[in-house]
Amino acid sequence: MATLDGRVAIVTGAGQGLGAAEAEALAAAGARMVLNDLPGPALDAVVERIRTAGGTAVAVPGDVADMATGEALVKAAVDGFGGLDVLVNNAGVLRDRMIFSMSEQEWDTVVRVHLRGHFVTTRFATAWWRDRSKDEGGPVYARIVNTASEAFLLGSAGQANYAAAKGGIVSLTLATARGCARHGVRVNAICPRARTGMTGELMGPPPSGADPMAPDRVAPLVVHLAGPSGARITGEVFVVHGDVVALLGPPTVRAVFRAETGTWTATELDAALGPVFTAEQPKPGFVCEETLPLAATTFGEAP
Repeated sequence: MATLDGRVAIVTGAGQGLGAAEAEALAAAGARMVLNDLPGPALDAVVERIRTAGGTAVAVPGDVADMATGEALVKAAVDGFGGLDVLVNNAGVLRDRMIFSMSEQEWDTVVRVHLRGHFVTTRFATAWWRDRSKDEGGPVYARIVNTASEAFLLGSAGQANYAAAKGGIVSLTLATARGCARHGVRVNAICPRARTGMTGELMGPPPSGADPMAPDRVAPLVVHLAGPSGARITGEVFVVHGDVVALLGPPTVRAVFRAETGTWTATELDAALGPVFTAEQPKPGFVCEETLPLAATTFGEAP
């Protein structure tokens, strides 16, 4: 039985890859879809596939980081389908470069599309939900699924712009979850691995047979978070790919040091921190590599 019958969902970056897979899965679950990407045949093809399969979808092309686009997406959902229930923020680009070689445009483009793009749609969706909540005198049905990345956990060396944007998306997810909880808004982030046009060069060609890193392996979690079960989940971050759904824990305090006199001196700091950082060749410590071995076939190697 479809879990999203009668619901209305927006998906950004829906013209290909993860966004297309998520849009088609939400439509198959019964949602009426408003799809965004840059204008072109790719976005139109996804709309047509949904309609051919018996679903309902419209395209609202445009730059997701423009305020006018975010406003138009919510307006299309409300005017065309009578409301808005689900927002899936997926749009993104890559401009990989080592930090010492990265151009201003490469930084700005990635942060703009990913982080600002998430803000723009979230800004208009949450404003609409807040107003509905006030009108109805209580929480409304509202779901946001944001797209982060394991790059923010790992500090990917050649992706300072991408990792920074994805870390910002996690913070945006948590702040939105806290700020909008009373209105019924449930906000979560996923860190997906999928072989798409954006990641194809990194992951290489798929193995023969079923691809464990296919985008449609990610879509079921998105549908779950967008559905009725999502009412119990907010402010969480998931890693998802293949047969894996991993729920991340929050950062922990590694160690606490206190100045004996109440004010740190250079001597005291050296005495406190020196025994902790002893490696001749230091490496970043505030990283999480525990997610890496969850899939043995990320880069196309034989399972």
